[in-house]
Amino acid sequence: MSRPALPAKRIASARRARFFASRPACAAAKPRAGSLARLAAVIGAAVLLGALAGCTPALDWRDARPSGSALQLLFPCKPSAQQRELQLAGQSVKLSLHACTAAGQTWGLAYADMGEVSKVAGALDELLHSAAANLGAATAPGTRQLIPGASPEALSQRAQIDGRLPDGTSVRMQCIVFARGTLVYQLSALGQTLDQDAVQTFIESIRFAP
Repeated sequence: MSRPALPAKRIASARRARFFASRPACAAAKPRAGSLARLAAVIGAAVLLGALAGCTPALDWRDARPSGSALQLLFPCKPSAQQRELQLAGQSVKLSLHACTAAGQTWGLAYADMGEVSKVAGALDELLHSAAANLGAATAPGTRQLIPGASPEALSQRAQIDGRLPDGTSVRMQCIVFARGTLVYQLSALGQTLDQDAVQTFIESIRFAP
């Protein structure tokens, strides 16, 4: 007799569970003030980056629905939120950033409302080029990346960027830019090394809220 098929929700949960592997406990592993370094890695704004050395939390996946993003997705750590005004595609916009650090990698979602659809393509192009420039790297050729429910923008793409932090540390970033309506998004994972399975889980978890 054949086994009954597992529900899709259980399959997804099992997949996420693979990343809940425990790490050796760290004595005095409390976060300390100033332990998050500033990193210009998203459209010229500062991204919060945890220390790449020492004991960092293991991946601990949880649902997130960043306010005003129209998205829900899985983060492998509890994201912190901040907003700032900046110039993007020739106009001032409010950028929202949700980011956290786990297992020596920084995970982030940045988004902004361009107000006009005509501004979206330029914003996506600038998001990707600025991410590379702020790591001192040339923009790598991207591949088309279609997020379910996103607008079919020609410049929606995924790129791998190899660069350096301001202190000279070599890092790698997986970066995706996409849009829906007038909202533009940048999803990124950054670290000295990247867990590709975890990066894929991060990307595939994206859903537009109904």
